Amino acid sequence: MYEYITGKITEITPTYVILECNGTGYFINISVSTYSQIQSHKDIKLFTHLIVREDAHLLYGFFNKPERDIFRLLISVSGIGANTARMMLSSLTPEEIQKAILSSDVNLLTSIKGIGTKSAQRIILDLKDKLSSGEAGEEIFAVKDNRIKDEALSALVMLGFSKSAVEKVIRKILSENKDIVVEELIKKALKSL
Repeated sequence: MYEYITGKITEITPTYVILECNGTGYFINISVSTYSQIQSHKDIKLFTHLIVREDAHLLYGFFNKPERDIFRLLISVSGIGANTARMMLSSLTPEEIQKAILSSDVNLLTSIKGIGTKSAQRIILDLKDKLSSGEAGEEIFAVKDNRIKDEALSALVMLGFSKSAVEKVIRKILSENKDIVVEELIKKALKSL
């Protein structure tokens, strides 16, 4: 919903920043990595991700798009919530997380507080193919592509196809066709399954 917010820092801690933009103060959760990059600034631009829950609307801010892309990938993994993903980004850089996933480095991921062996293995299993098919920040992780991918995935799984097989086919089709619509994606996937 919000791509980024540019404003003046009125309060900052290692876990959140209050950013004033046109007379409105936004409470934005941040990682220690983002904190270290913005603490000396007065005016900043943060790339954001909004999580809407029944009891709260939570805004997360990131110094750059690659950090936000890794955050979005991490929260797509079952059992990894926004606070766990933020903890991971506070402990390691986005590049280190990506490298750990691609090299299946369970030990590095379990060194992060709150990440056990099973969680680390699940993160590697779920994200290794996504990260190896393109770098974080490329169009494959764009919101539009994720919406199209999710809708097609849901439809094909409901038709009885296995989720893992469908994800591989959809990822391949999306990498070859950047401007595909959901219906076309489903039709192409059905031909490949």
